[in-house]
Amino acid sequence: MKEFKDKVAVITGAASGIGRGLARKCIQEGMKVVLADIETIALEQTKTELTANNGNVLAVQTDVSKESNINELAQKTLNKYGAVHLLFNNAGVSVRSPIWEMTQSDWQWIMGVNLWSIIYGLKVFVPIMMKQNFNCHIVNTASIAGLSSTPVISYAMTKHGVVGLTEALYLQLKQIDAKIKVSLLCPGLIKSRIFESARNRPADLQNESTTEIVIPQQQAIMEKFLKMRETAMTPEEYAEKVFSAISEDRFYVLSEDKYMENVEQRMKIISDGKVPEISKHYP
Repeated sequence: MKEFKDKVAVITGAASGIGRGLARKCIQEGMKVVLADIETIALEQTKTELTANNGNVLAVQTDVSKESNINELAQKTLNKYGAVHLLFNNAGVSVRSPIWEMTQSDWQWIMGVNLWSIIYGLKVFVPIMMKQNFNCHIVNTASIAGLSSTPVISYAMTKHGVVGLTEALYLQLKQIDAKIKVSLLCPGLIKSRIFESARNRPADLQNESTTEIVIPQQQAIMEKFLKMRETAMTPEEYAEKVFSAISEDRFYVLSEDKYMENVEQRMKIISDGKVPEISKHYP
């Protein structure tokens, strides 16, 4: 996709972080934008900001972990704009507890938002894009954690799933010569609120105890993350990279070149038959 003006973009997780950065970039490019997010106040604030900048915007309160909500999002998009050209499956959350301490609610929540939302997004929007029969682009947000070895396992596990899902999507669409291109976002640390995602956790998936069990090593990592976040790449800076990748039909979109060393390190460990170790640039 080379031209963006007047095209329609749908963005999940659009009210903060990378999603909001992508929405701002879409407006700069003259696109019509559908904002989807579960956080109502932030969603309305984002809509107000973009509309004030002459944006053509539709905001849809959406729980992306529910297929019915994704269906409603698609229908409202078509009712308003009649088409969808660019889909950003971007919503994501994080849980820090070690595997053996995670509850079923923890797993349901993180898998629902990070993985099932993309599955639903593809199930609903790909047939729409195929029926339109014009050039479209799908962008799925994974993480460098999906290409690396990290101890933040529940988050990394879902992101590894997104990587595999998106690679398969690309290959299947290519096999049938579909007019749908695909990109996979694998950012490192971005200045966002991913570490505060519990603010949007649904009431029916809350744990009995609100105290998250975190081992000391994980706490040290979190403190490191929070310190590094202050000087991390902004969502707007990453959005520029993403749109360049879309224009060039690039598949893998890392945020910084240094993270390629994580991928090379992991592949070397696998090829040498060694055991996993934490990636060099973590995050």
